[in-house]
Amino acid sequence: MTMAKETKFFRRQADKAERMALAMSDEEASQSLSNLARAYRSQADALKKSRKEKSKRKKQKGKKARRLEVKKSKKSRPRE
Repeated sequence: MTMAKETKFFRRQADKAERMALAMSDEEASQSLSNLARAYRSQADALKKSRKEKSKRKKQKGKKARRLEVKKSKKSRPRE
């Protein structure tokens, strides 16, 4: 399962748990389901943040590699 699919999965589960919590007449069960919904959302947020950070690192790595290539090509040119 990809991270995007996992994120959507956790958000859907959170929505289900929240709807069930609202439908419960038992206060303890309702609270447990609300806590579960919060945990699912927290997991989805963590995955999203992780994905953004990974993407950011990948972009920075690419920029750094391009800068090194430019430096190398400038060094290898014959001076006039």
